[in-house]
Amino acid sequence: MSRILLTEDDKTLSSSICLALRSDGYDVIQAYSAEEAERCIADADMLLLDVSLPDKSGFELCKAVRQSSDIPIIFITSYDEEADILRGLDLGGDDYITKPFRLKVLLSRVRAVLRRCTVQLPEIELTAVEQKLLEYLMLNRERFLTRDQILAYLWDSKGCFVNDNTLSVNISRLRDKLRESGGGQIVTKRGVGYKWTEQIS
Repeated sequence: MSRILLTEDDKTLSSSICLALRSDGYDVIQAYSAEEAERCIADADMLLLDVSLPDKSGFELCKAVRQSSDIPIIFITSYDEEADILRGLDLGGDDYITKPFRLKVLLSRVRAVLRRCTVQLPEIELTAVEQKLLEYLMLNRERFLTRDQILAYLWDSKGCFVNDNTLSVNISRLRDKLRESGGGQIVTKRGVGYKWTEQIS
């Protein structure tokens, strides 16, 4: 389960974002200043960062973090000028979301950045569905996902249709490929779902 450091000095907004993130399965650390964030950064897998903080700008904090960490960073801010967006990205931000924003959009961007930055797929030959399935399992490493969650993720607007039987076949094939490559394993828990783990039993 990914741990997200949410650095936002608006406590009402912070609480709303925190609730949405936790509902989506993330651990959340809340910080209301740059100083608090700097103390917690080592324990996080992602930083959600407001630009306007009481003790230091988010830009300054991003620059400081980038000197020692490649943690994914998403700016969430009311600074919507092109120059501000470019500055945030040039300083090392992975994404930049301007306020006001919809929480579902934020969650989607969080998932996309985590997938892009943290999932290192084993060097094995995979079909498109197998790759997408493994990415989702690895993104939620050590966390069981239900079949319904997996099917919802694999379905997309491009017509990548995966039904229940097809999912079973893809999981079986992917499990065999991982076993041959030593790329971790897929664990099944009856009545619950599946998870990917690095530990090979």
